[in-house]
Amino acid sequence: MRFFRRSLIGLFLLALTAGILAMGGNSVYSALQERWAEEPSQRPARERVFSVVVETIEPTDITPELTSFGEVRSRRTLDLRAPVGGAVVELGENFQEGGAVKAGALLARIDPADAQAAYEVAETDLIEAESDLLDAKRAIELAQDELEAARRQADLQQKALVRQQDLRSRNVGTAAAVEAAELAASSSDQAVLSRRQALQQAEARLAQAGTLITRRKINLRDAKRRLEDTEIYAAFDGRLSDVQATTGGLVANNERLAQLVDPTALEVSFRVSTAQYARLVENGELIASPVEIRLDVLGTDLVVAGRITRESAAVAEGSTGRLLFAEIDSTGGLRPGDFVTVIAKEPVLTRVVKLPASAVTPGGEVLVLGEEDRLEEANVDVLRRQGDAVIVRARGLRGREVVSERSQVLGAGIKVKPLRGAGGGVPQAPELVELDDDRRARIIAFVEANQRIPKEVKARMLGQLQDAKVPAQMVARIESRMGS
Repeated sequence: MRFFRRSLIGLFLLALTAGILAMGGNSVYSALQERWAEEPSQRPARERVFSVVVETIEPTDITPELTSFGEVRSRRTLDLRAPVGGAVVELGENFQEGGAVKAGALLARIDPADAQAAYEVAETDLIEAESDLLDAKRAIELAQDELEAARRQADLQQKALVRQQDLRSRNVGTAAAVEAAELAASSSDQAVLSRRQALQQAEARLAQAGTLITRRKINLRDAKRRLEDTEIYAAFDGRLSDVQATTGGLVANNERLAQLVDPTALEVSFRVSTAQYARLVENGELIASPVEIRLDVLGTDLVVAGRITRESAAVAEGSTGRLLFAEIDSTGGLRPGDFVTVIAKEPVLTRVVKLPASAVTPGGEVLVLGEEDRLEEANVDVLRRQGDAVIVRARGLRGREVVSERSQVLGAGIKVKPLRGAGGGVPQAPELVELDDDRRARIIAFVEANQRIPKEVKARMLGQLQDAKVPAQMVARIESRMGS
């Protein structure tokens, strides 16, 4: 019985020990599982290397370009207006929209009947005034002769009076005879005075006749000018625009008939910001910077040269910046009213570098290649931004290689694989396409029939269309205009 009891106690202790060991093992296993879940075992990661395009920094002298948009205009534009009113009886042979005229050519004639009648009346009035002047001159001559005769008669009467007084003093003559001689002398003096008045009146009439002739000459010149104003002539060689007059139509005084434009004296007006304007000023004066004017015609650029000549005198209300004017050296197919792109040359910047815009942050930071092909941060001074490129001054970075295109995964300390000579900034050749005979013939016919394309551009386009392969951009532009 005692053995059985001790055996049961041993089995109980053995089971209790096994249970405690099982609980301890379970606790250890759970703790291990939690630790494994928190710190999973991984293999050491391999460093990732990125491929980047790099460019070598080599400072040089660069001429920045300022790009703006402007409108072509003529420096010589004249409004043709009717100096007098009336019916248009004749128009010049080329008096039509776009008609070319020469200086001094007759453009229009307004009915001159009224002006001719006024001129003839003024001419007749002048002849009449000249006749009055001749009569006044003759009257002066007669008045002078009469005055001279009256003076001689007065002298005789005065001598007769002296003789009668002498006779009376010697008691030979009578008092009555002396009185008669005195009366005769007084009458002759009165006659002299009357003749002097007549001479003054004749002289006044002569002066009035001279004034009248001057007035009539003025009227004649005015009538002649009005008669000449009925004919309108071209002041210079040019082309007509905005033609409104027709033969037989009535025009009012100062009514606009057309506009005469000189297509050879062209300039372009374009607006720049105040900051851009400041870069074109030296010593307070606007520099005569060369410009390049581009006109896009169906994918073909029409390029002419020019030079900045002046600026606007004041800033228009509601506008900003400055309005500049550039004289065009050669028209090259441009016409007034064309909307063009203007590229102005700024003063040269020395020891600068031109980089892609994607290589520089807004704060002027770039990534340069360091030791073991790891990237380093560097700062540059951004001087100009030109489209997809920037001009910077990189102090202390001469000969270093800079990343052309930054990305969010790139930064200081990142190991990279540099790609040199990838030609990220080299312009690609334009895409060319082959045309079948029918398609080529349709495009050529459209270009030849288009009268709005300048002759120089049309010849260049037709020459390109004869090649085996044609620029795809030009073909797309032309076909979009054709409606195909």
